[in-house]
Amino acid sequence: MSLASANALPDHRACERARLSRDPRFDGLFFTAVRSTGIYCRPVCPAPAPKRENVDYYPSAAAAEAAGFRPCLRCRPELAPGQGTWRRGDEAVARALKLIDQGFLAAHPVADLAARMHLGERQLRRLFVERLGAAPIGVHGTRRLLFAKQLLTETALPVTEVALAAGFASLRRFNAAFLDAYRMAPRDLRRDAREDAPPAADRERPLTLKLGYRPPYDLAAMLDFLRGRALPGVEAVDAGSYARVVGTADAPGWLRVSAWPGGRDGPTHALKLELHGVPPVRLADTVHRVRRMFDLDADPDAISTALCADPRLRPLLRKRPGLRLPSGWDGFEIAVRAVIGQQVSVAAARTLAARLAQRHGHAVALAGPQGLSHLFPAPAALAEEGLEGLGLTAARAATVRRVAAALLDGRVDFRPDRTLDEFAAAWTALPGIGPWTAHYLALRALGHPDAFPAEDLVLQKALPGDGSRLSPQPLRSRAEAWRPWRAYAVIHLWRDAMASAASARNPR
Repeated sequence: MSLASANALPDHRACERARLSRDPRFDGLFFTAVRSTGIYCRPVCPAPAPKRENVDYYPSAAAAEAAGFRPCLRCRPELAPGQGTWRRGDEAVARALKLIDQGFLAAHPVADLAARMHLGERQLRRLFVERLGAAPIGVHGTRRLLFAKQLLTETALPVTEVALAAGFASLRRFNAAFLDAYRMAPRDLRRDAREDAPPAADRERPLTLKLGYRPPYDLAAMLDFLRGRALPGVEAVDAGSYARVVGTADAPGWLRVSAWPGGRDGPTHALKLELHGVPPVRLADTVHRVRRMFDLDADPDAISTALCADPRLRPLLRKRPGLRLPSGWDGFEIAVRAVIGQQVSVAAARTLAARLAQRHGHAVALAGPQGLSHLFPAPAALAEEGLEGLGLTAARAATVRRVAAALLDGRVDFRPDRTLDEFAAAWTALPGIGPWTAHYLALRALGHPDAFPAEDLVLQKALPGDGSRLSPQPLRSRAEAWRPWRAYAVIHLWRDAMASAASARNPR
């Protein structure tokens, strides 16, 4: 293992302690490779711990595979959450990883990825090796094969569909890549995992996938946030799950997210994703969206360490250490709802958005959760609509149409490779979109960890916590110390304000 790779790892002693204690907080932050077996594992692997002299540590699964190790069939490295810090914020590696997660390198060369980062190809490769221990194309290849491994293990999809879902243009290329990396054919892995995969007769049932995260994770708070904003007909949120319509008018489907039930070995740090009607070619994108929406790649320890230095935030983080960023399914949907929600309550904005979805969205018939009936309208459906009779002001209706048109002609977008400042500048150039809306979109549509809507009235009152109110500039100045995790501070302060308001309404 090179010195550059070692520099991307947690402290060697911390890795050793985490491996021996199977500490789930380190899951995905490093991988353990055993020279005597040629296998690499997650730090939470339940297998007997190998001897220290046989162990190497790698900062990513791609680095371990580049060194010739194969993934463990027991702890299944494909279930590890993403690399946390390196997938977040405005660092070039973080932005490039977001594009790789969306399959950018399946259709573009590494030179195009480097150009998007405004870097030379050699410089981008050097940064990846320093941070992750592997080049961009290696990260991309490992990502595809590990996703295929998960589908082979957990579903009854035919191998041909697994290859398509993992981004391979042909079954022959998939079989060759899988055999070369894992020294077994895809069908042989499925035979080894047959007890975990559903029988072929159950293929009409929803696909079920396990999505790992690093604890702690406050699913109840996440569902509570989404429940208060759920659009009837488009989404359904109950005490234990979130469901929504996905897909297109020609091929609608649905998904449900809930907690993964604990097993005989103790708690499982994962969510359960059920998918119905999602074609193989859309599976990777769907999983990527859900992981972003539920903030499954966050590193709670890093966030807490940065924010706990502030005396106002410290008790909030201790009270709810598992609070995450509640992102949204679709950028345009979040944008429309943000415009509608300007200067009105959450409940009022939800009512108006629901009317818009029912009138202009596409009605679907699904054999899924009760009440799911509409796809949210696409930009083309609203760019020229009058939007009369919904209760929107003329100015709000005009801004909704303007946002739809700007997305269609490319003036604004939700590209994950843009920096926060670039994203905000593009959106605030549109009439009717101010800094609050731009940063709210960065938080809810992109899941950007440093988004900070300083113009938010609730935030301005919540930070002092004494009944006073800070104006935007002093609020920004106070929040400088929270970078690059300001969005998490926002969520904690919003949550605290909601709890205080509820307590005032219902005093004991």
